[in-house]
Amino acid sequence: MKILAIETSCDETAVAVVEGVDGELEILSDVVVSQVDIFAEYGGVIPEVAARSHLEAMMPVLDRAMEGISWKEIDAIAVTHTPGLLGSLLIGTLTARQLAILHNKPLYAVHHLKSHIYANWVGVGVKENKHNVPFGHVPGHSGQVFTSRRAHSVYSPSPTFSLLALVISGGHTQILYMREHNQFEIVGTTRDDAVGECFDKVAKILGLPYPGGPSIAKVAENGDAFKYKLPHPQVEGLDFSFSGLKTAVLRVVQKELGLPISHPSHDLKNHLNEQQVADFAASFQRTAVDILAEKMEMALKKFPEVKSIVVSGGVSANEELRKVFREKFGDMVYFPEPKFAGDNAVMVGVAAYYEILSGVKPVNPYHLDIMPRSEIK
Repeated sequence: MKILAIETSCDETAVAVVEGVDGELEILSDVVVSQVDIFAEYGGVIPEVAARSHLEAMMPVLDRAMEGISWKEIDAIAVTHTPGLLGSLLIGTLTARQLAILHNKPLYAVHHLKSHIYANWVGVGVKENKHNVPFGHVPGHSGQVFTSRRAHSVYSPSPTFSLLALVISGGHTQILYMREHNQFEIVGTTRDDAVGECFDKVAKILGLPYPGGPSIAKVAENGDAFKYKLPHPQVEGLDFSFSGLKTAVLRVVQKELGLPISHPSHDLKNHLNEQQVADFAASFQRTAVDILAEKMEMALKKFPEVKSIVVSGGVSANEELRKVFREKFGDMVYFPEPKFAGDNAVMVGVAAYYEILSGVKPVNPYHLDIMPRSEIK
């Protein structure tokens, strides 16, 4: 079964073709155009600009992903239709709908968080070949580089059910309980900011570039993670809260610099030296990781029958988080390859493959709509 998958929920235009045979998966093509260079200047994603960039990139990315693959070989089309930025979702979904109609292929609408979870079924040790190189730019957007990966390895699912899935990204922080494939129960969620959003905002306070996660992780390598004591939000149950942590960093920075709380946050970076930035970054990163680990320990006590923990989403690429989780949870914890932690189309195709195996029916391409917000089901 060959599945063409499309992902445009935020600021990556991605198309991939994955093949599933008896529960094993192979990546035939994987093409991504990232807008991160464009939005680094602004410190965040501008939805209207993202949508226009998707529109320009979509057909070149699709053509590249289908290179050497005929439409007769494609058995199904999958697309992210929720949640995400409205304009971004619209470009990918309209493309998938039109392709499904034009080529008479079944269409599967995939939830974005489900895709991130299933990045853990992609596997490790991807074989690369000469296609894994930059090969051009989108006209008018010199910061967007195409990357293409073609792999010929076979992947076997590793996590064992039942399991707990921790989804951590710029827009989401949730713990889900899964008894089997395609069965999801939300058992914990953020009450305000997502952890990735908190990384971005703290990075801005420290004068570090967007996106905040990689920037903080890099400078934290030279910092003292125990230099500044930051609070752990007291939230009952398995829910999260990160807005208070962001504010705590702001107040500690102001106090360290001897500045009043009325001093604008955007100016603090002008008063910090390099070592202070590193220490604040390390202290914040350690606190955020500890909060996530504590909640997962609580979740394991609530669900003692769980055999695996899968961590996914952009923040799952953080090396400090991986280190702490492996120390605490050992062999039961799984992470996607770092290259598949962020938004990509491979994870959409893999999620669709397990939907098909679970008996999920395709949607009507004439009726499929987008949903900027929705819970995973």
